[in-house]
Amino acid sequence: MNVYSKVPGIAARLLLASGALAAAGLAGPAQASSHREAPFITRQPKVDATDFYMFRSFEAGRSAFVTLIANYQPLQNAGDGPNYYMMDPDALYEIHIDNNGDGKEDLTFQFRFTSTNKDTTLPVGGKNVSIPLIVSGGVSAVNPGTLNVRETYTVKVVSGNRRSGAISDVTNAAGGSTTFDKPVDYIGTKTLPGYAAYAAQHQYGVNIPGCATPGRMFVGQRKDSFFINVGEIFDLINTNPLGPENGELDSLAAKMVTTIALEVPIACLTAGSDPVIGGWTTASLRQGRVLNPFIPGGTTNIASKEGGAWSQVSRLGMPLVNEVVIGLKDKDRFNASKPENDGQFADYVTNPTFPALIETLFPSAKAPTKFPRADLVATFLTGISGVNQPAVPKAAEMLRLNTSTAVSATQNRLGVLGGDLAGFPNGRRPADDVVDIALRVVMGVLCTLNQAATYGCVAGDAPAGALAFTDGVAVNPLGFDATFPYLKAPIPGAPAN
Repeated sequence: MNVYSKVPGIAARLLLASGALAAAGLAGPAQASSHREAPFITRQPKVDATDFYMFRSFEAGRSAFVTLIANYQPLQNAGDGPNYYMMDPDALYEIHIDNNGDGKEDLTFQFRFTSTNKDTTLPVGGKNVSIPLIVSGGVSAVNPGTLNVRETYTVKVVSGNRRSGAISDVTNAAGGSTTFDKPVDYIGTKTLPGYAAYAAQHQYGVNIPGCATPGRMFVGQRKDSFFINVGEIFDLINTNPLGPENGELDSLAAKMVTTIALEVPIACLTAGSDPVIGGWTTASLRQGRVLNPFIPGGTTNIASKEGGAWSQVSRLGMPLVNEVVIGLKDKDRFNASKPENDGQFADYVTNPTFPALIETLFPSAKAPTKFPRADLVATFLTGISGVNQPAVPKAAEMLRLNTSTAVSATQNRLGVLGGDLAGFPNGRRPADDVVDIALRVVMGVLCTLNQAATYGCVAGDAPAGALAFTDGVAVNPLGFDATFPYLKAPIPGAPAN
């Protein structure tokens, strides 16, 4: 804990992590991600954002870039065939960047997907009959003849308002194409005997309009990058919040997600001399949908027709927010809202219920007693002055990154709490243990430090503030790669025989 008193502003950085958890309810320590976090999104898993990461690239020689990772489609199991986890061709997936602190997007990267059925047939009894599977043989190259369904995508960058700004194509640095192939999920070792090499062929160097230097891009199935003990936590925290830090099983250890990873030069994301950017990901669907009744003898095989304006149904910036901060009645509203309008949700932060719940379940862990939590409101919605607050801040929820903070030679899972200034909540890396970081701050660690008065409290306001709270699942240091796209390859649907 001494790192807080030695480095000015370090404790303030941690408040960003606490903002989400501080207003939480029963699920407080459960998820630092957003798997199935709102009623409506449970009915739309293809557009359910699970985690958003934004960090200065730590691959050797790439520190002049920021990596943006948006994970979608939660809780994928290995071998979930026969159609696997293709993205929704009727959806719009977006990553937004605010580089002037007004809570509005200045840059938006838009991803649209297309699935093409090649209608592979086999001669059976003198007739050519369509096969029922998405593959007819082994797969090792981009779009081989043995792949019956080809999934592709396009990417556009919008300057200004996401719906009315100037729009341009992101192109393949090798050849200039605007269409990119997405690898098929890891069906198994027989279908994909060399998955790593196959997936690597779908990593692209890309020309981004307005950028002098090419970036990199990958979209495909990856190992879920979050770690948590879901069952016990949601069972009224049926575990010991005081440890040990690695005493519980990771419920997501065998789960996958679909990753959208984009590496962009820092100079293309920042504006002027301000190094701070804010980021979040969203997914939108068309407002109208008509189902096809499939009239006998008809010729169409289209199950539905989508139309109308885009309607945002998923949103994720800082971890935890909609899952454990926003009240149940407003979760769908939050998913449809924009950061610039976040003042409507401020009441969920000023009087948090999560610390009181901890005290109810564990009487020795006394909750902070200082209300309202004005310190959390300020740091959660505006960023921290001198740390990752933009020059002209507006109250808005998003993940904020100071791109001038140097990449750490060795990452600490506790981020700033562990003395690693490049970690959460200054952006978020895959290995940052955001739950443990946030839990300790939520329970009042800031009030126990020598600069406590800066945050509107004193040590007596947080009787349990010095305790090392944990959800019991520590990050596996071998669970992430040191190179783009950083998340591990998925688990095969069927192992080698």
